[in-house]
Amino acid sequence: MNCFGKKVLVVDDEAHLRDLLQNLLELNDISTSCASSGEECLLMLESSLPDLVLLDVMMPGMDGWEVFHRIKEKYEHLPVVLLTARNHDFDKMMGLDILKADDYITKPFDNDELVECVCSLLD
Repeated sequence: MNCFGKKVLVVDDEAHLRDLLQNLLELNDISTSCASSGEECLLMLESSLPDLVLLDVMMPGMDGWEVFHRIKEKYEHLPVVLLTARNHDFDKMMGLDILKADDYITKPFDNDELVECVCSLLD
């Protein structure tokens, strides 16, 4: 899969995880930008639209569920992958079946699987 030149917005309140995801994606020729909150994510989307959003669900303030709704209201076709430590069947059903997220990845994640998921959606 060729993801060269594609851009992903990584949204997570944990700096070390943002850095890890940014490094992982950039090692695979995917350009990244990062937001530390839902509010920052929405502001960044106003000025530059990425090819995909990798969105943490559990964040203080505006959580990932709310951010997801706001993204889809304005950018219906922008792919969003939910990234969360919550591995409950209800949450997964909510993300994939009800909200129609493009994918739902639980932490801790396998690096290769995450890159494969992102690249398949960018292809």
